[in-house]
Order: sequence, then structure tokens, then C-alpha cells
Amino acid sequence: MATYRAQEGWEALGDPSRFAIVQCLAERPRAVGELAEELPITRQAVSQHLQVLKGAGLVADQAVGTRRVYRLNPVGMAALKDQLDTFWRRALGGYQGVVEDEHIAGDKTQEDS
Repeated sequence: MATYRAQEGWEALGDPSRFAIVQCLAERPRAVGELAEELPITRQAVSQHLQVLKGAGLVADQAVGTRRVYRLNPVGMAALKDQLDTFWRRALGGYQGVVEDEHIAGDKTQEDS
């Protein structure tokens, strides 16, 4: 299930407006109106994007008086980070394998000369 949520998270971040919202929320929690003031989209659009981000597990909200304040969900963000770390380790492992293979092939060529 965590992998599926991470997939939803990556898809949600593929939209530039949602990515911008996440960047704003990385600075501090904010209400819809605060986000709409900072972004070139309407309050209604911000609300719709926040619902997608919430559905993907990337943001959480809390009632504060008459407002809903949104913040990044550490669990959802950690799932993305873990997946990205896995991709990075695999890529580095692949690069290491290529370098080692080239080094071995170079040594063998020198021995044959």
C-alpha cells in the first residue's frame, strides 16, 4: 500500500500548481486564502489541488477556528523520500557496476597486449 501511495504522490506533484503548493507548505502551514494570495490561481483551484494532495497523503489539514490550515504530512513526504532514496541507491549501484566492468575489461586488455 505504501508504494501505491507514493505513486499517487508522484502523480500529484506532476502538476505545477500542486508542486507550488507543496513548496509553500514546506515553509510553514497555511490556510487556503494564504496560499491563494501567493499563487496565481483562485481559492477554489487551491482547494481542489489541496484535496488531490490530501488524497495522495502529502498534506493534512486541521480546523483552526473557522479556517482549515494545511501542512505537509510527514508520513506521505517520507514515503516519497524513501522511494527516491531507493531509486538513487539503485542508480549508484548500476553506475558502480559499469565502472567496475570497464575497469576489469581494461585490465584484461592490458594483460592481452
